[in-house]
Amino acid sequence: MTTPALLPLSGRRIPTLSPGASSFPHHRATLRLSEKFILLLILSAFITLCFGAFFFLPDNSKHKRFDLGLEDVLIPHIDSPKGGKHGAGQVVIHGQGGHDEHRHREEEENLRDKIRADHERALQEAKEKLRKSREELQAEIQTEKNKVAEDLKKKDAGPKPLPPVPMPKVVGVNDGEPPEPDVKEKRDKIREMMKHAWDSYRQYGWGHNELKPLAKKGHSTNIFAREEEEEEEEEEDWDDVELKEVFKLKAVQLAEKLLPAFNTPTGIPWAMVNLKSGVGRNWGWASAGSSILAEFGTLHMEFVHLTYLTGNPVYYQKVMHIRKLLAKMDRPNGLYPNYLNPRTGRWGQHHTSVGGLGDSFYEYLLKAWLMSDKTDAEARKTYDDAIEAIERHLIRRSSGGLTFIGEWKNGHLERKMGHLTCFAGGMFALGADGSPDDKAGHYLQLGAEIAHTCHESYDRTVLKLGPEAFKFDSGLEAVAVRQNEKYYILRPEVIETYWYMWRFTHDPKYRQWGWEAAQAIDKYCRVSGGFSGVKDVYSSNPTYDDVQQSFFLAETLKYLYLLFSSDDLMPLENWVFNTEAHPLPVLHLGNITLPGSQPAQR
Repeated sequence: MTTPALLPLSGRRIPTLSPGASSFPHHRATLRLSEKFILLLILSAFITLCFGAFFFLPDNSKHKRFDLGLEDVLIPHIDSPKGGKHGAGQVVIHGQGGHDEHRHREEEENLRDKIRADHERALQEAKEKLRKSREELQAEIQTEKNKVAEDLKKKDAGPKPLPPVPMPKVVGVNDGEPPEPDVKEKRDKIREMMKHAWDSYRQYGWGHNELKPLAKKGHSTNIFAREEEEEEEEEEDWDDVELKEVFKLKAVQLAEKLLPAFNTPTGIPWAMVNLKSGVGRNWGWASAGSSILAEFGTLHMEFVHLTYLTGNPVYYQKVMHIRKLLAKMDRPNGLYPNYLNPRTGRWGQHHTSVGGLGDSFYEYLLKAWLMSDKTDAEARKTYDDAIEAIERHLIRRSSGGLTFIGEWKNGHLERKMGHLTCFAGGMFALGADGSPDDKAGHYLQLGAEIAHTCHESYDRTVLKLGPEAFKFDSGLEAVAVRQNEKYYILRPEVIETYWYMWRFTHDPKYRQWGWEAAQAIDKYCRVSGGFSGVKDVYSSNPTYDDVQQSFFLAETLKYLYLLFSSDDLMPLENWVFNTEAHPLPVLHLGNITLPGSQPAQR
């Protein structure tokens, strides 16, 4: 067997023809260098032409989000200033019939014409620039610099002042000192814990969202960090009026930065938005990029109040659009799934929870009604219907007699309750007054049962602090099973329920339970640099997670302080606490009109 030729291809020759065979002129197997160069030039020109043409193709990305083959993409209708208006809150079904296809072709042609015109104009401007002298070009550059400087001066002048509005009468902001000496002593202890937490944050974590109390440094920089660092050394005396104006302006500035998050086909906002570019996106893990019920459903109180303060209806309209859209959607078993796709307007995974991912949506339905001085009947009706479905499908009683709220996952009830869900006891008590069919007593009792269950989850641990989640299955009740559910991160929900139950019943056990929790926090979570969460509440020697959560100050310690204060501090007839325990005033609407509100039923 002959050895294969090992010569490079350029060294091989076509074999000579045998004698007698037809003879052809002999051809070279290779090209001359000059021929190779010409061929390379031709190939380069062709590639350049194709690659260059790619950049002049029209960008159809504007159409792609609609041309997904989805016949039921919901696009919120924006009323035109002239004729052809639709009803308020109406949505338009896009993608039906051939009209859109024809319109898209026209738009593409217009886009191509615009690109050609822009290209020709750019070439003409470049030619004109080349004809100018160096001095003329420098003069143009200086003119542009001066224009930019003027624009910056206008920007630095600050926002326009907001129009004055009648401020609600401030009620119940006195000291609230309890008459009982032992209760006052407990409240003083809570105040000392707050001072320790705040002083530590101020010293080690200023300009950050949270504090690492063991490392004694900030954790998770917030959007105001630079401004706070710049102003840290500038301590001035501010009066109440000046502070109110500062906070109003800051609230408006932040809200304006958040508004681009609502620029979705459905008007359901993205979970995150880049404050500089206005580009929004969702968490990748959230059921194929869906928006989360507890996020887009927890804007109503703040945005409605902002409309009241500024007179600008856009904030109110954004959150009311969310409510109207949800009202038109089918809900499996009357339940609201935790995920909603902001592009298609369809529910994601059918997972319903009154805890994480869903909790504050239900809370805000009730509190929207309360904040409106009980005039927002639509919010109350939506809340009542949702709670009825939750009672039917999620609330169960264990074999040991503990009432719990499970989670609905794809038609199956998971017999597990999260610490976050424990807020619901307070919510049921808060919403008892005004319940349909004279069920006020029923919901107050339901709130008490949830409070008892959540107290049991604390009492059945070594540290007397509650785990992140606890099971009611296989003979276990109110106990965490998995290691990653045994931690306590200074959460407030159980103490929040204790406070609401105390306000509505004055049963002393709620203060006793709250004091037990406060003592456990002070004993096991307190460190020299603040307070830290613990990783295992069933261990007598727990390790710290080294995070002092921001909600520990905003909620946990605040609810403890209110629990040991008299009822005339922040009375619930005049104040509504948002989901982070920040009080907003009840808007007594005798001289105020917000679109969609109805007269109160007294």
